[in-house]
Amino acid sequence: MRLTTKGRFAITAMMDLALRENRGAVTLSAISGRQQISLSYLEQMFSDLRRAGLVESIRGPGGGYTLGRKPAAISVADIILAVEPPQRAPRRGADKDGLAMASDVWDRLSTNMLDYMQGISLRSLVNEQIAKGVVIEPEPAKRSLFSRAKPKPFAVSAPNSVFALGKPLKLSR
Repeated sequence: MRLTTKGRFAITAMMDLALRENRGAVTLSAISGRQQISLSYLEQMFSDLRRAGLVESIRGPGGGYTLGRKPAAISVADIILAVEPPQRAPRRGADKDGLAMASDVWDRLSTNMLDYMQGISLRSLVNEQIAKGVVIEPEPAKRSLFSRAKPKPFAVSAPNSVFALGKPLKLSR
């Protein structure tokens, strides 16, 4: 198991998504803006996360991504393994340099890290963020395609006809 920037960004993006799970689909551009992660990088990661069943995509207006499972059922290991599949190093025979022994140590370490990360759920990470006081910004009001902005009333102090030009203007203060 490797811990890379891609895995770290995937966990961060999934936490962002889980924090907003009650608001419906979340766009990648919104996550990109909040977390300062490249949109194209997020698209690659979410493709992997979707294939692993961790997120679901919704198309069309109001579309975006939602969690594919409940946050308590998603572990940190699930997220990392979705974006960084495990790679086994080629095993070498017992040689004079002890590379086989070192390989066994790394395999055990990798297994222990994986076991530890399987015990950390996305729900627990979200709860930690909420306990730290992370504020989820209110959702901006959505306008429908056919709605119009209401005109604001305004006061006119100019004359409304040619005949009113002879009267002195009343300036309001």
